[in-house]
Amino acid sequence: MVYRSLLFYLAFISIPLSAKIDTLFVYSEEMKKEIPNLIILPQGIENLSESLPMIYLLHGAGGDFDNWYRRVPNIQNLADEFNCIVVCPDGGKTSWYLDSPIDPEMRYESYITDLLIPEVDRIYPTLNSPTQRAITGLSMGGHGALYLALRHPELFSYAGSMSGGVDLRPFSNNWGLPDILGNASVYPHHWEAHSVLVLIENIQTDQEFIIDCGRDDFFLDVNRALNSVMDDKEISHAYSERPGKHNWKYWRGSVAEHFHFFSAHFKKN
Repeated sequence: MVYRSLLFYLAFISIPLSAKIDTLFVYSEEMKKEIPNLIILPQGIENLSESLPMIYLLHGAGGDFDNWYRRVPNIQNLADEFNCIVVCPDGGKTSWYLDSPIDPEMRYESYITDLLIPEVDRIYPTLNSPTQRAITGLSMGGHGALYLALRHPELFSYAGSMSGGVDLRPFSNNWGLPDILGNASVYPHHWEAHSVLVLIENIQTDQEFIIDCGRDDFFLDVNRALNSVMDDKEISHAYSERPGKHNWKYWRGSVAEHFHFFSAHFKKN
């Protein structure tokens, strides 16, 4: 069962009165819970006759579905500027957007790909095509965005990562990962199968990617490793490093570049 509630104004954020924000609740039978998702709609959408492209925007570890909206208020302006629908799923505190091989009630990959996307396409005026659907995120969400796109090219033609933890293996005691994948020394295959860096080493794809990381970020080395592999495999991607740490100051500057990148590709198709 799905419910929608319209939020016109959040007291802790200054937004235009014409801003339209929906909270879409989608029930997961596998996880036995109703999950909230923030839908950011461009101004005047009710008067539009055409359908719109979508950008799925994933939060990091410890965040939730309205994390991006609370911490980066100009997300609404980006939806307006690029005339797209922005979908901010709730990915749990430390799900890493995976279907856990050890916890049958941790099924966030299936939730997003099998439940959320079809429901968004059913309710909103979306261009239901992988060439009009992108996904990106920060930190845990950066890994999640690349992971979901690589495993589901039928859904996403474009994906991005901001400061993404793109190789889980060096962080086997961090951010709830053992609860999702098991002990790394006992289940090394779980860690390999669910790490973006390993996935990219073993596939070829014609998807387009944008990846960036701050030079003072603890995930910089794994992002450089990912860039190297993608270069070697000649996978089309834009990679950049800028001054910055693993924080919202960096991501506020980064997210607009991702919207620019995706919008340019939407217009080609």
